[in-house]
Parts: sequence; structure tokens; C-alpha cells
Amino acid sequence: MQLTIRTKMKSPQSPLYIIGFLCFTLSLFSQTKSLTVLTPSVYPVVNEKTIMETTGDSENHKILLAAVKAADLEKVLGQSGPFTFFAPSDNAFSKFSSEELKHLFNEDNKKVLKDLLTYHIVAGNLSASKMLRAMCSGRGSASFTTVQGAKITATMKGTDIILTDSLGNTAKITVADAGQSNGVIHEIDTVILPTEL
Repeated sequence: MQLTIRTKMKSPQSPLYIIGFLCFTLSLFSQTKSLTVLTPSVYPVVNEKTIMETTGDSENHKILLAAVKAADLEKVLGQSGPFTFFAPSDNAFSKFSSEELKHLFNEDNKKVLKDLLTYHIVAGNLSASKMLRAMCSGRGSASFTTVQGAKITATMKGTDIILTDSLGNTAKITVADAGQSNGVIHEIDTVILPTEL
């Protein structure tokens, strides 16, 4: 009698498969090479500008820039840091209704706006590779405490890094690792929320 053993393989598209593969690759790499010998394309050249200056120059973050100014966070994002800034694009802000945006930018709601924006900032330089390493250690997810005080959780969906806020809303990192003189910017496609607006 012949015994056949069938194993259930994870789909190459499953997040756990991808995280497992990345963790395996990172562990092999760390055993054989120093991170400093990676090709320049892996680690982008660090911009001489601060997070604030780059946000001000961006054509894709005009609403974010206005929000940063309205919340008096220009000085914070212009300081030495380092900070990781998950920067919602203008398209991300367009998911709010005009009434919600008007409410958010109301002078009386400055604290709400400041809480919202500081929820998009993590102290330290959190590159995509560091997030992946944290997810490897966390069996597929990693939580990071924001400057606002609440946590965000990073997971993988296919090959994308997904952030989940405290309300269960998700945002995808669409552009990663824009290195700045005082940290790193990751563009995201949705505004994440520490609390209901």
C-alpha cells in the first residue's frame, strides 16, 4: 500500500508567503553581506531638504501642506528629527467631503487637525526594509507608536505595505523611502485616523 502525503502550499500571492520569502531573503542577506554594500538603487540618495521643505515643493501634497501650516507643524517637520512621515496625497484627502475638509480646517478644530497629522508621524527613520523586518519578527504584522500617541499597524497585501489605523481603516504606501535630511517620507493613498472625525 502506497501512502501519499499531500501538503498544502501557501499561494505565492498570499501575504504570509511574501513576508516569509522576504524574511528568508533578509536573513540570508544579513549572514552574507553588509547592508552598506547594497546597490545604490536599493537605498535612494538622501535629499538635502527637510520633510517640510520637500512637502512644500511637492505638486502632489498641496492639501497636506495647507494642513501642516494650519496645525502649526511646520517647525516640527523642519527640525532635525529623524521622523517618518506617512504623507497622504491630495487624492487621499479628496476622499473627504468638502464639509469634512471645511470642518477639519476650521480654526476651532486645530487640535483635531494636529492630532490627525501627528498620527501620520513616527519618531525615527522607519524605512520600508525596517518595516518588513519588524513584520518578520511580528509574524506578519508590526505596530508603531505615532507622535500623536496611538498606534498604527503595518501588514502586507500582495507586495504592498498596508497601514491600518485604530478604527480599522487602511492606507497603502504608494511611494516608499523618499529619504530626507531629517527622516523619510512614505506617500500613502488614504488619510489614516486616530479617532472618528
